[in-house]
Order: sequence, then structure tokens, then C-alpha cells
Amino acid sequence: MASKEPELEHREDEDAPAADDEDTGAQVAPIVKLEEVAVSTGEENEDAILDLKSKLYRFDKEVNQWKERGAGTVKLLKHKETGKVRLVMRQSKTLKICANHLVLPTMTVQEHAGNDKSCLWHAADFADGELKDELFCIRFQSVENCKTFMEMFEEVAESQKSKVENNDASAAAESLEKLSVEEKKAGEAVAAKEEKETEVENTGKPDSEKKEEETASST
Repeated sequence: MASKEPELEHREDEDAPAADDEDTGAQVAPIVKLEEVAVSTGEENEDAILDLKSKLYRFDKEVNQWKERGAGTVKLLKHKETGKVRLVMRQSKTLKICANHLVLPTMTVQEHAGNDKSCLWHAADFADGELKDELFCIRFQSVENCKTFMEMFEEVAESQKSKVENNDASAAAESLEKLSVEEKKAGEAVAAKEEKETEVENTGKPDSEKKEEETASST
């Protein structure tokens, strides 16, 4: 009988109703105060002219096969001041950069022979922090998205070509203008030198010779 008493006491404790938590109204301040931090994506001065979900692959020359680079969103970003356009793609979960390169006028994009939802292009890519010559293949969820990407890519490359031609023309005009200014300055310098030499010669002559020259020039 004595050995059963603790069990009975234990059961009485279990059956007893739990006391309600009392609301004291006290407010506990957080131990660490976290401040909002502005995160820069590097895209603040650019406008997105294309934004599509896709999966990116790169061709590994060492093993001679395609390797997945990541799945996420590919963007064509146009700089607000320079007008240059770059292709940027980030992985959807980690936001790690998969591709990051300028769209140059020499670039072309072509359809993938075995998949009408995919296309390929070459680029000097900077996603890993250094320029690498890469062959990319990108696959979209639909044929329409693939066509949209290819059309926009080619349109941007063409627009950059005209921009380069305009820049070359402006640079040539500036060079010609600079050359003409330099020639003008050179001509003025030669004229000033000749005039100075004439003054020096006249200074060294006697007054009688100067009068004779003046008389000869007047007649």
C-alpha cells in the first residue's frame, strides 16, 4: 500500500487543471535591433526590355558536353545614359549570376537544331568575375518565348551596330576638327616666326638702308 501512494499523488497532479497564463501587459524589447539595409543589384541605372523565365546551359570544351548553368530569369537591360544593353541571368532561388555580358553588334543568335524552344549564341561572359569566351544554350517554356528572345536579341545587336557607326563617325569628325585646329595653329606659328625674323633683320640694318628700302617699296 505504501508503494502505491506516490502514484496516486502523481495522478492527482496530472488531473489538476493547468493555471491560465496571466497577461501582465509587459513588453519585452528585442535584444538585437536589426536595421533595414538597402541591397544594390547593380541594375538601378538600367531598364529591363526583356524578362523571361528560362534555363541556361554552357558548353564545356574539356568534357565536350553541355552543363546546366542555372534556372531563373533572363533579362536584357538597357543603360539609361549610355544606351548599352547587357544580358543578365540569375538563378531563381540563390540569385547567383549565371550570365552577364554586353550584347555587341557582332553577336548573332541561332536556333537549336534539336529543340525549337532553345537557341544558342557566343559571348565574352563576365559571370565568374573574369571574361570567358562561352557558348550558351538557353531553353524557354514555350516556342513563343524563344522567338521573342531571339528577335529582341537580334534587334538589340543591330541597334548597337548603328550606335558604333555613329560613334565612329563622331570620333572621325572630332579627329578632323582637331587636325584642322592644329594645322591652323602651326600656320600661325610659322607666320609669327617669319615676322619676328624680319624684325630682327631690320633692327640690325643702318638707318640709311632702311630709308632706301622704304623709298624703294614706296615707288
